[in-house]
Amino acid sequence: MKILLALGNPGARYRDTRHNAGWWLADRLCVSWSLPPFGPRDLVASTDGIVGGEAVRILKPLTYVNRSGSVLEELLAGAAFRVEDLMVLVDDVSLEPGRFRLRAQGSAGGHNGLASIEEALETREYARLRIGVGRPHDSRIDLSEWVLAPMGDAEEESVLLAFAEMEDALECWMTEGIESTMSRFNRAAEPAL
Repeated sequence: MKILLALGNPGARYRDTRHNAGWWLADRLCVSWSLPPFGPRDLVASTDGIVGGEAVRILKPLTYVNRSGSVLEELLAGAAFRVEDLMVLVDDVSLEPGRFRLRAQGSAGGHNGLASIEEALETREYARLRIGVGRPHDSRIDLSEWVLAPMGDAEEESVLLAFAEMEDALECWMTEGIESTMSRFNRAAEPAL
């Protein structure tokens, strides 16, 4: 089974914030792939289904971003779980809104949600789809305040418009793996010169 772990924070206060871009994409996928609505259970909301012949589960941790890795404990206890079947959907301030990048591995890069996942998995070698949310243009703005604030309308529209290509990339990953998907979609995600 392919596992998509979407990072975000629960509650109306955080629903429209940059940190919840992973949840936005998860909600889009749930509808596009005709999956059942997310059902909360313990510390996670999840939905399961079949997409292109592949069994898929989408997870939205209800633990807040900084403790996202804690929802992996049950998966890690199962003999069938393979880290190569995991894709993390995460916001990234290093990318402009509307851009995304796939990575097969890497550091947390200061993202506490990725650090929590790395700690739970005991490895940095897990795939992630980094969703651009942009960086503040004023260096006096605290980064943690920035990601916990809503986007401007134009930025949000850029992110939402990119979801169709992200969906294609995830469907490619499920059938062809991360290396092939990075080769195909990371180039397409680069800005035109």
